[in-house]
Amino acid sequence: MKIGIVQPYFLPYIGYFALINAVDKFVYFDDVQYIRRGWVNRNRIKMENTWQYIILPVKRSPLSAKINEVYVVNDKRSIKKLKKSIDHNYQKAVYYNIIKKLIFPYILPSEKISNLNINLTNKICTYLEIKTKKYISSEIPKDNSLKRENKIIEICNKLGCKHYINPVGGVDLYSKKKFQEFQIKLNFLKINKITYSQGKYDFIPNLSIIDVLMWNSKNEVQKMLYNYELI
Repeated sequence: MKIGIVQPYFLPYIGYFALINAVDKFVYFDDVQYIRRGWVNRNRIKMENTWQYIILPVKRSPLSAKINEVYVVNDKRSIKKLKKSIDHNYQKAVYYNIIKKLIFPYILPSEKISNLNINLTNKICTYLEIKTKKYISSEIPKDNSLKRENKIIEICNKLGCKHYINPVGGVDLYSKKKFQEFQIKLNFLKINKITYSQGKYDFIPNLSIIDVLMWNSKNEVQKMLYNYELI
């Protein structure tokens, strides 16, 4: 039984969805420390021949706050500005109308950022017909005093999974030898090179899933989900 355990990111890149699709169970890791200037409240979108951040403004919180303790600011103007930025950059994209209707209703002020991100990701998974069973870490009974890979191993055991797949960015964080001590196989998912038309401007890779969805049909995106290797 394969499992993926990753923080609930804001409209993450295609590799995140490839991972969800590659496993039997996926856990939103919402009860770990919120990292500022990370991918939980921002991502990158296309802007002609460069890129720009789209940022969910969040309320002030202690440095020790967990992701599920952080809230989006209760400011409709900020949310409107974020959506306007997406509109401006993608209104000429092939699937703009479909994807706007898909995601805009879930980008809301005064919402827990973990809930917002989970709802958005689940909605996109439904659109892409990804049927992986999903869990929320904070709802899994476990020893919450555990840290880092020990907490991951605990979740794997609680959900009866012996094959943990992590995004390739975790290669330097987790040891295969450590997981083997608990009879758990560890692999890292590396998305292969993906290119597609982004209109009349040069291609920029590894942007938010928004970019992929705006420029590609559902069938084309579904094929991209299998364009990876495990290392």
